[in-house]
Amino acid sequence: MFYQLVGQHIRDCILTECLLWHASSECGVRPLYDSRIGHSRIIGGQEAEVGEFPWQVSIQENDHHFCGGSILSEWWILTVAHCFYSQELSPTELTVRVGTNDLTTSPMELQVTNIIRHKDFKRHSMDNDIALLLLANPLTFNEQTVPICMPLQPTPPSWQECWVAGWGTTNSADKESMNMDLMKVPMRITDWKECLQLFPSLTTNMLCASYGNESFDACQGDSGGPLVCNQESDGRWYQVGIISWGKSCGQKGSPGIYTVLANYILWIEKITQIEGKPLDLNSQMVSVKKKTRKNNQTSKCPALNYPQSWLLPCLLSFALLRALSNWE
Repeated sequence: MFYQLVGQHIRDCILTECLLWHASSECGVRPLYDSRIGHSRIIGGQEAEVGEFPWQVSIQENDHHFCGGSILSEWWILTVAHCFYSQELSPTELTVRVGTNDLTTSPMELQVTNIIRHKDFKRHSMDNDIALLLLANPLTFNEQTVPICMPLQPTPPSWQECWVAGWGTTNSADKESMNMDLMKVPMRITDWKECLQLFPSLTTNMLCASYGNESFDACQGDSGGPLVCNQESDGRWYQVGIISWGKSCGQKGSPGIYTVLANYILWIEKITQIEGKPLDLNSQMVSVKKKTRKNNQTSKCPALNYPQSWLLPCLLSFALLRALSNWE
């Protein structure tokens, strides 16, 4: 009887973790990608792996990709204002594709009901280059569709690693060189004062990122996509910037320019409340703190985010207890 009770406890633990994942919308996690053992890190404009950037979306007009974006919640997509500079562009002409790396497949496609650009966006300087898209229907989260976390406050002095991804131009000399598969490149945030020397028009709402002397960069069609970073102590990914502009694509020594997301947290909260679909950032931060504390503790049956570290021991324990129970 004792072994049966313990075995039932383990089964309940496994089932509870599964149900918790499906019922929640934890930000910045990659359940499908992180569940693999021995995954590779291919850099230099290589294809992203399935589930590696589950918050990444393709914004399309008449089934043609023209900008990127990221999932903030089941209702909201974050992108840049300059993608919608044309006043002729109607929300009804837009669709947002989520949950896929390959744009030739038939993933979840959602309609847009409203385009909200920052009222102080300036096309000549690209200052305040940020926008929100309100979806007509809410997203359904799964292993390949996950919201990104807002940047940590205060901003950490450094990040463990940062990445950008997109379906944009892969050859700066050929604007037609769009890729239908999601591509990724590593990034490092560069010193703001050093970047100011290269870009005198840089504002405090912008940050610069590159990867040393490598020709890694975002380009046309990548605009609006997220610059995401993580910390060694936390398994989550946070959006730090939004791909905005640059002097060239992939030119060595010339970083890309990104909108600093941390400067617009209050704006996002205000807009989402006005539109009747408030984004509860306080609960997101509480969830992040709980996750961090949980990762620092030893658990007999940890969360489903890292199946490779707990599922096998749990199953082996259950099998052993089942055998002992039958033996008695």
